[in-house]
Amino acid sequence: MNKITLLPNMLHSGNLILVNNAQPLYLEHSGESELTLFCGEEPGILLEKEAASSLNDLLQAIKGRENILGVSGYRTQNEQRAIYSDSLKSNGPEFTRKYVALPNHSEHQTGLAIDLGLKQENIDFIRPYFPDEGICGRFKALAPSFGFIQRYKKGKEAITGIAEEPWHFRYIGRPHAELAECWHMALEEYIEEIKKYTQQAPLSFEGPSLFKYEIFFIPSNGHEQIINLPENVSCEISGNNIDGFIITLRR
Repeated sequence: MNKITLLPNMLHSGNLILVNNAQPLYLEHSGESELTLFCGEEPGILLEKEAASSLNDLLQAIKGRENILGVSGYRTQNEQRAIYSDSLKSNGPEFTRKYVALPNHSEHQTGLAIDLGLKQENIDFIRPYFPDEGICGRFKALAPSFGFIQRYKKGKEAITGIAEEPWHFRYIGRPHAELAECWHMALEEYIEEIKKYTQQAPLSFEGPSLFKYEIFFIPSNGHEQIINLPENVSCEISGNNIDGFIITLRR
């Protein structure tokens, strides 16, 4: 058996952390060393390296590099504060509440979220055009297979606290993106659903390429915790930024 140590600060890091109006980002991003340019665009749009790699693979798969542009990726706290303040002045409080998160409540500060737009002469920075058909539709259809979800969907506004945003995509990794899409769940709902599964009774299934997955939740006790895992398995650990850890095993 392999002993895995879960440290208290790991609660606030990982691909599955929840950041929304009620749940702030507790850890400011550690720095640009963990970020990379998305598609080498200018001006530089940064993402977490794993997210950027998956996004580039997705765009290559649909041959969408020439028609889909990155509009906004990683933001610092100061950048998010400026965007929020500028939107209040330009668009008013009602619009801003719908489409712009408060500083430290924005997924963009995690490096795991990106706003995309269909290439055109004028692109709206806050609400870029990203339709459901054509190349954008193909992107949306394949996104879960590359670890991305459309974060803010129609009908989920009361749960996410944000209006529908067809352009905003969040990286949560495979197989979680595929499960969330299959279950028609917002990230808030998905994180709650996964809490039902324990190490003794995990969510078990066979995924693409015949990989076998086990997913379960370990509540945080606020202290260092040690769990025993089988040998010869791939293990990914993510905090949920609330109350525990989501463990993903792949055989």
